[in-house]
Amino acid sequence: MHLVKIEIDCDRYPSEDIYPFNVAILRNTAELTLKKPVVFFEGGNGTGKSTLLEAITRKCGIHIWDKPKRHLAHANPYETRLVDYVNVTWRNGHVPGSLFRAETFSSFADFLDDVALCDPGRLRYHGGQLLNVLSHGEGILSYFSTRYHIAGLYLLDEPESALSPTSQLTFLKLLGELEDAGRAQFIMATHSPILLSYPRAQIFTFDGDRIRETTYEETKSYRLYEQFFRDGGS
Repeated sequence: MHLVKIEIDCDRYPSEDIYPFNVAILRNTAELTLKKPVVFFEGGNGTGKSTLLEAITRKCGIHIWDKPKRHLAHANPYETRLVDYVNVTWRNGHVPGSLFRAETFSSFADFLDDVALCDPGRLRYHGGQLLNVLSHGEGILSYFSTRYHIAGLYLLDEPESALSPTSQLTFLKLLGELEDAGRAQFIMATHSPILLSYPRAQIFTFDGDRIRETTYEETKSYRLYEQFFRDGGS
């Protein structure tokens, strides 16, 4: 465990009408206590999971690999300001880490491959092979399999969007190995009932008026899939 507490100082928000300060659940939650090395944020679209995950990333001083903003009509001076109202508590001091987003991984993999062409020794940090000669999902698993063995805090935003069910199960096995090694901590936003099934995870649901801890069987993802398979989608 590296990160043990996340605090949200919502009483100091500069606005109640503009994103991200208009996200209701982020106005009603003051603190999250992290108890396990694998933590999931679960909830519907627009509930604030990715928003809080990004703010935590920024507060921890982790670089965010992002695409250039091209839509001037969407300009929002507050968009990345939630970090100013989030505080984190480390157990034994700051550690490095990374934020994974499936939507930007291809461009990030291009960068890693370009570096590896100049310095082949770098390949050992992301699976031992060029990432973009693999499928999107295979490249991600190759990256995960090596990068996450380095001690640190790893944040992932919906990693299942690029992984087949079989690959998600492979990732769960990797999570178990990494947790047993005791060097990495994970905070993930996900909709996947497969990932949420990780037996040693702590799960926070964003479905409600505040963020609260929940069980796997109580998550909306689990209940929706259970109903679907029981009723045949009718």
